[in-house]
Amino acid sequence: MTVSVFSLVLLAAALHAIWNAVIKGTGDKTIAIGLVALGHMVLGLIGAAILPLPDIKVIPFIIASTLIHWGYYYGLTTAYKFGDLSLIYPIARGISPVIVTFFAFFWIDERLSWVEMSGVLLISSGILFLGLRSLSNEKSITALVFALTTGMLIAAYSVTDGFGVRLTENPLSYIVWLFIAEGFVVFYIFGRFRLRLLKSSLSEILLGFFAGVVSTVAYGLALYAKSLAPLGIVTALRETSVIIATLIGVFWFKEKPIGYRLGAASIVFCGIIFLAL
Repeated sequence: MTVSVFSLVLLAAALHAIWNAVIKGTGDKTIAIGLVALGHMVLGLIGAAILPLPDIKVIPFIIASTLIHWGYYYGLTTAYKFGDLSLIYPIARGISPVIVTFFAFFWIDERLSWVEMSGVLLISSGILFLGLRSLSNEKSITALVFALTTGMLIAAYSVTDGFGVRLTENPLSYIVWLFIAEGFVVFYIFGRFRLRLLKSSLSEILLGFFAGVVSTVAYGLALYAKSLAPLGIVTALRETSVIIATLIGVFWFKEKPIGYRLGAASIVFCGIIFLAL
């Protein structure tokens, strides 16, 4: 892997952690996620102007992924209402590769190597450590439940999109129209909560839209890097976002306990690397 590709992947990881931090830091998280979806849709429309239409056979996957994303957005915003960034992000991002790995094992009979099993155990241990500290109060338990639910939905749309992009000759068209389909999320949120949108300040609106653009760029950079370097290495390096998000949580949002959360997030990160490699 060249220095330029290495830098691109790290940038993608940082951008993904940053847009999650923006959602966590906003007051009205529902409006913020609507603005994120708006950022996706706008860039999707720009991409659609220069790319061909997706194959008809992938339309069901785009619909399914869009519906799953509705649940994902709800789970993510609710989790951040009750829990810290350094708690929610490592759990949600960590549990999804475990679920996908077991999905591949039981459905398409992909056997796990000892390295992959080690990764599963490390991720599970890190999440368990974070989860045990969440059992101290009811609010943290709610956050834990929604973090795990969000992780399951990440796994669901990852599998759905994985099948979808493999069925089309132009994966970028699939991704672009997936972003455009998020217009349904935009219209629903802004239509139902229009008064809350009108009460939002210009800075909150711009920040939410910025998070959507950042999210789109992060995804595009990761995708581009996968075309230039080995998939496993890119995937592993991309998950440094777990550490970055935890650092943002404990140092920017002053979330505690610092050492415990950094340690647990590091265990999750190591497990993800084992799975990826």
